[in-house]
Amino acid sequence: MSVVSEIKILAAKALNRLYNVSLDENEITVNDTKCEFEGEYTVVLFAFIKQLKKSPEMIGQELGRYLVENNEQLFSRFNVIKGFLNLSVAPMYYTGFLQQEYRNTSFGSSAGTGKKIMVEYSSPNTNKPLHLGHLRNNFLGWSIAEILKASGNDVLKTCIVNDRGIHICKSMLAWQKHANGATPESTGKKGDHLVGGYYVRFEEDLKAEAAYVLDQFLSKDFEHLSKEEKSEIMSLLDAFDHAVHTQNKEKYNGIMGELNEIARNNTPIMKEAKQMLLKWEQGDKEVLDLWNKMNAWVYAGFNETYKRIGSDFDKIYYESQTYLSGKDIVEEGLKKGVLFKKEDGSVWIDLTAEGLDEKLVLRKDGTSVYITQDLGLAQLKYQDYRIDESIYVVGDEQNYHLKVLKFILQKLDVPYANGITHLSYGMVELPTGKMKSREGTVVDADDIVDEMIAIAKDKTEELGKVKDFEESELQQLHNTIGLGALKFFLLRVDPKKRILFNPEESIDFHGFTGPFVQYTYARIKSILRKERPNDSAYSGDLLPMEKNILISLEQFPTIIQEAGNDHDPSKVAIFVFNLAKAFNSFYTEHSVTNAETEDKKELRLQLSQLTAQVIETSMKLLGINVPERM
Repeated sequence: MSVVSEIKILAAKALNRLYNVSLDENEITVNDTKCEFEGEYTVVLFAFIKQLKKSPEMIGQELGRYLVENNEQLFSRFNVIKGFLNLSVAPMYYTGFLQQEYRNTSFGSSAGTGKKIMVEYSSPNTNKPLHLGHLRNNFLGWSIAEILKASGNDVLKTCIVNDRGIHICKSMLAWQKHANGATPESTGKKGDHLVGGYYVRFEEDLKAEAAYVLDQFLSKDFEHLSKEEKSEIMSLLDAFDHAVHTQNKEKYNGIMGELNEIARNNTPIMKEAKQMLLKWEQGDKEVLDLWNKMNAWVYAGFNETYKRIGSDFDKIYYESQTYLSGKDIVEEGLKKGVLFKKEDGSVWIDLTAEGLDEKLVLRKDGTSVYITQDLGLAQLKYQDYRIDESIYVVGDEQNYHLKVLKFILQKLDVPYANGITHLSYGMVELPTGKMKSREGTVVDADDIVDEMIAIAKDKTEELGKVKDFEESELQQLHNTIGLGALKFFLLRVDPKKRILFNPEESIDFHGFTGPFVQYTYARIKSILRKERPNDSAYSGDLLPMEKNILISLEQFPTIIQEAGNDHDPSKVAIFVFNLAKAFNSFYTEHSVTNAETEDKKELRLQLSQLTAQVIETSMKLLGINVPERM
């Protein structure tokens, strides 16, 4: 049990004994004491003034006196400042805690909750390699899954692969037109990079053809268009002329965007891609064989990247196997009156009462939209595993979509609806702006990992502390530092916030970085290689720096619980950075192996061992390895 939990329980009992009031421990607010005041923990008293009809000063004095007098093993003294009771925890509590936990390699983990949670992350398309944005997604999903495991939950890691659709056909068609039979083996390229190159090539071809079609629109050449398309384009051109005449730049850009999109859809190459998709849906053998072959190349590339970055999954779903699911749920929604059908036959849900709008659920021709597929997949996940919570690690551009999914399932009153949770995160941006797949300006995950390892190599060579390392040990160290820096940089920020990625900043050995924490761990392991604790107990006083480290260590299980509850690995990253910083400050001022007394040396060796263990566990929860030396 944490100190804060004990304080809440003891305070509730004390208030009952002193004033004959019945309070639940959760009604007691306990905060960290502000640094300008004496004490470690503060009980907020204002909530009791009305009920007890006493001033906060008097309540604080009476409650503080009672707690200290009746719990001398936990509290040493107290003070009251303007309605806040500040409690100083007795040194013997922390030394007892240290003695009990310093050999505990599973310290921080909680007992089983019996709760089953699924975390879905990565969700790549098979028309391109993983990119920098996928890295944040993978790191968040993997880390929160591990944190939830450490919190006592049964966790399943899953991925939905978007392996069908027009975007896949684009790569396939470009390969047919330009590859001359090229394969990963013949080109020496990873399969996902090879296929991704043809997606970009398709877009280049499409852009050229769309420019020609757009010129035809602007010169009012509508020879190959239907009557409806002609009418739509004429209306847009009238509006376009008005925007030019009135010099309305915003309107001009908007109309040009609409015309360009219509032009793209009327190019010969886009019509070929749509025809290929139709053949895929009809089961055409030639198209399916090519689809299977190119997807196999991509999966091999994905697996290589996943292994490199440490991502793994217990179950992989494929859109090609699930995209038709969900239609039965739509039929059920129509019967229950949750959904409604418009005159053209399309199916919708009205969410205006929930502050949203009407949302298309099934097209008029009976084909699925994304929400239809997600309804089916949500049901399939529950049927497969009977999960209590289903966490979707998806970027914040899908906030609306995930809200709609949950609302529909709640209105259908399915047992898994309330367990739908969106771990929304902000995009990773570059100094040059947002990444765009179709323009080939994305930063591939493999390339950024290579760059991080190269920077790690340069930085470690600059420091000059690895001259006695074997070559294989050096390579492992560069990988550990480079990947650790990348993961820490992307996980140290609240998931909801956007990130401007800076590789150089992420490998600063003196900043808020993974390498700083890794260096601290290696530093402690160097101490412990010289001498180990002998298991004797310490019963003396603690220096402020010693006590501060022990306070942080004792809070570690609570930090894991909070990170799991909030779906926020940054809480662990911030915690372990502050712990490493506290230990470095302590070690700058005080020796461990040459301590003032043998008792102090034993205390500090135990303190060092538990600190190293907590750093290692914290970093593992973030998917980061820590080197024994660096």
